[in-house]
Amino acid sequence: MENDREITAYINGHPIYRNFIESLPYNIKLKCRARALRKAGVLSEVIFWLQVHKGAFWKIDFDRQRIIGNYIVDFYVKTLGLIIEIDGSSHNDKEAYDQKREDYLISLGLRVYKISDSRIKHDLNNVMMELEKYIIEEFG
Repeated sequence: MENDREITAYINGHPIYRNFIESLPYNIKLKCRARALRKAGVLSEVIFWLQVHKGAFWKIDFDRQRIIGNYIVDFYVKTLGLIIEIDGSSHNDKEAYDQKREDYLISLGLRVYKISDSRIKHDLNNVMMELEKYIIEEFG
């Protein structure tokens, strides 16, 4: 522990401090839907998942299609209280809904990081470097 805060990982030598949010709400009625979304495998989510699962991204544990309250988020890093959303065509014409959802998640103390579907498909290396930088800035 450094400064009484637990280090959960290191990215490029930078300590990343734990930001675990206790007791997040969970709507069990969404369990089947979350499972179906995991199995459906949207291409950009699968590409991203291959970069981060099993600790491949700096030994940080990511959950896929995680239920938080009445919402299912694309990816969740429990130790950081960080949600990663991949915005593709399913988000078109849903700005008000997406904003309400994001405001709710932030009200729980979570942070939301958005990545566009097309950037995952066409600029993955830079996307991953930008995610590293974001995590260092927010949790370092």
